[in-house]
Amino acid sequence: MITQYQNELLALALIFVLLLLYIYIKRKTATIQNTPEKEIIIPEVQIKEVQIKDTAQAHIIKNKSLITNHKKITKDDFKIFAGERILLAEDNIINQKVILGILGDSNIEIVVANDGQEALDILRDDKDFIIILMDAHMPRIDGFQATKIIKQNSEYDHITVVALSGDTASDDIKKMKNAGMSEHLEKPLKINALYDILFKYSKKVKAKNSQSDVIVLDIKRGLEVCGNDEKFYHDILNEFLSAYNNSAQELELLLKNGKILQADQLLLDIIGVSANIGADSLTYYATQLKDSIKQNNENNINNYKEELNALIS
Repeated sequence: MITQYQNELLALALIFVLLLLYIYIKRKTATIQNTPEKEIIIPEVQIKEVQIKDTAQAHIIKNKSLITNHKKITKDDFKIFAGERILLAEDNIINQKVILGILGDSNIEIVVANDGQEALDILRDDKDFIIILMDAHMPRIDGFQATKIIKQNSEYDHITVVALSGDTASDDIKKMKNAGMSEHLEKPLKINALYDILFKYSKKVKAKNSQSDVIVLDIKRGLEVCGNDEKFYHDILNEFLSAYNNSAQELELLLKNGKILQADQLLLDIIGVSANIGADSLTYYATQLKDSIKQNNENNINNYKEELNALIS
């Protein structure tokens, strides 16, 4: 009899075991769900941020451009660039109107090209520009290709190409630099950033500057750039001394050996850093030296050397 019902008994036993296993799992799950989660405590980390009060200064630090000592810029401030000529290569009519509106009362002459090809056509007959504001993305010939063509012609060496683009990723900036664009203005355009670019490259402003107009070290402005953090400012000054203490000798050696590109890059770095720490006089003479090298003029490094020694002292 037992043998007859053996299979049925085994089946019932298996079902009973599975039922017990199901009840156990169900209770275990309910226990886990009703147990309060252990609180995860994230330790508070104190991060000291350098606060940049002026939007132009934030732009300058990012792009290593020449910092100017100014308050918030208005349209009237652009009148100091009266007589300068700018070529604006921009296909978007609204963006054209924005720039023309900002500079409209400054007596800066602005010639507009609607794409890269039109910009190149204008340059064939008229090379008297200090800056080309070059939109990166345009029909026919874009800003990258147009800039490469411009940089291949030594007749345009006196013209600085400034990229106009909303692209701010590091790869995009690198692409602009590789094309030959010396500066970058972000869209939407910031009026302070535009002013700083014009101030840096305006030959009329440079002509008005003299040694008496600038001081060896503007500590107040240097502190402002560093968010009035004295320790941070001291660290930056020490880093400058460490990196550029022998820069005059380095420049002399590079120029003596005909390494013009390396000398130009070193001066570009010095201009950006010296401007950030408030070393106006060194910025001025480094810019003069860079321009003379770029234009193949006889360069005199003595002024730079004297200002560097004064700054180090």
